[in-house]
Amino acid sequence: MSEFQNILEEIKKRNLFRRRLGWALTVVLFLACVCSSFFIFVPGSSIPKEKMFEIPKGSTLSETALMLENRGIIRSAFFLRAYIAVVKNDSPVISGFYLLSEKESLYTIANRIISGEYRISKVKILIPEGFDSEDVQKALVSTVPSFEGNKFLSLAKQKEGYLFPDTYFFFFIVKPEEVISVMKSNFDAKIKPVEQKIQAFGHPLSDVVTMASIIERETITPADRRIVSGILWKRIKLGMPLQVDAVFDYVNGKTTHNLTTEDLKADSPYNTYTNKGLPPGPICNPGLDAILAAVEPARTSYLYYLSDKTGKIHYAKTFDEHVRNKQKYLK
Repeated sequence: MSEFQNILEEIKKRNLFRRRLGWALTVVLFLACVCSSFFIFVPGSSIPKEKMFEIPKGSTLSETALMLENRGIIRSAFFLRAYIAVVKNDSPVISGFYLLSEKESLYTIANRIISGEYRISKVKILIPEGFDSEDVQKALVSTVPSFEGNKFLSLAKQKEGYLFPDTYFFFFIVKPEEVISVMKSNFDAKIKPVEQKIQAFGHPLSDVVTMASIIERETITPADRRIVSGILWKRIKLGMPLQVDAVFDYVNGKTTHNLTTEDLKADSPYNTYTNKGLPPGPICNPGLDAILAAVEPARTSYLYYLSDKTGKIHYAKTFDEHVRNKQKYLK
C-alpha cells in the first residue's frame, strides 16, 4: 500500500471517529434534553388537589427547592435551582402560602415562586372606627373561621389603639402577627401627615391616642368630637375626674344605660369616676378624625355633657344644668 493510500485510510478513520463521536454527543444531548424536559415540564406524581405549601420568610432557593422535592411537589431540586439560576437570572423566591389545585410542572412552580403567584383569594374585612381588639378578633374569626383568634387577642391587646380601623384584604390563611403588623403599619402611615400637629399640641402620642379612643366611643359627629375633646382636656387641667361611661364597655361590656351605681365604684385603673386623668391606655382603636379631635379641641364654656338614647349629646356649663339635662333626657 502506497503512502498516499495510507493517508486516505487515516483520514477515513478520523472521519468515522468524528461521525461516531458526533452521533454519540447528539444522543447524549438528546437524552439530556429529554431528561431535562421530563424534570422541568412533567408534573410531580404525588400532588393532591387543593394542597398548599409555604415558603417561610427568608428562605433561600436551595432550601425551597429541597422542601418542594421532599414533599413531592417537584421531581428535582437540582433542576429547579438550575432553571431559576440560568433562565431566570437567579431570581429570589418570594415567601408566603401557595395553593396547588392541580399537579403542576417544575416550570410552572418555578415561575410562580419567583413572582409571588399564590393563587389564594383574599377576603375583605371591614374594621370600623371604635372597634377594640376583641371586636377586631370577632370580625376576623367570623370571616376566616380558621383564624387563630385567641393568639391574635393576646397580641392585639398590647397594640390597643394602634390597630388602625380600615377596610383590609387578607389571605384566608393569614397569621395573627401579620394582621397586627399590617394594621399597625397602616396606623403609622395615617398618623405621619399629622405628626407635627400632634407634637405641637404638647401631649405624647400615647395620651393623644388614649384620649382619641375615648372620644371615638363617646361621640358620633366631628363637631361633637371636638367639643367633647375640649371638655375632657379641661377636666384634666382642672383636676376633675373625666367621668366618661365609654370606659366601662371596655372593662365589663356595659354601656351608659346599663351602668349601675356599683359599676361606677368598680376598682379598675380604667374607672374614670374613681381615678383622675386618662386611663392607662386606649379603650379602642380610634379613627383619624377622633385623633385629630384630640389635638384640635373646641374651646367652649361647657364642662358637662351627656348622650341621650338616640346618641345626641346635650351640653351644660354648670353641674345644676347638667342635672336638669339628666332628668330631661335620661328618664
